[in-house]
Amino acid sequence: MDHLDEISVEELHDALDNVEGKKPTQRLLAAIAYKNGVTQTELAEWHNTGRRTIYSWLKRLDTDESLEQAVTDAHRSGRKRKLSEKDQQEFEETVHGSPEEVGVDAPA
Repeated sequence: MDHLDEISVEELHDALDNVEGKKPTQRLLAAIAYKNGVTQTELAEWHNTGRRTIYSWLKRLDTDESLEQAVTDAHRSGRKRKLSEKDQQEFEETVHGSPEEVGVDAPA
């Protein structure tokens, strides 16, 4: 990939020291390995993902952003919860309880 020609392994290592989280670390480690001759197919196997994902990780580095920003996902708020905190807690307790405790499989 031509865009990684502009980035040195040392720059990738420096960025690795400045990121937090699993995904950004994983993406930078993949880029370092790629710069050291590991193929995208091998990286996909190592990370248990597809080649297209590895390509996307490497392509993200082709930007004017800092490397730390390029490998970090933007915050996504997600969908609002439909259960209240109390309902969520009751649900979790029910799911983690034994079937007999919550009235399932009880003799009729």
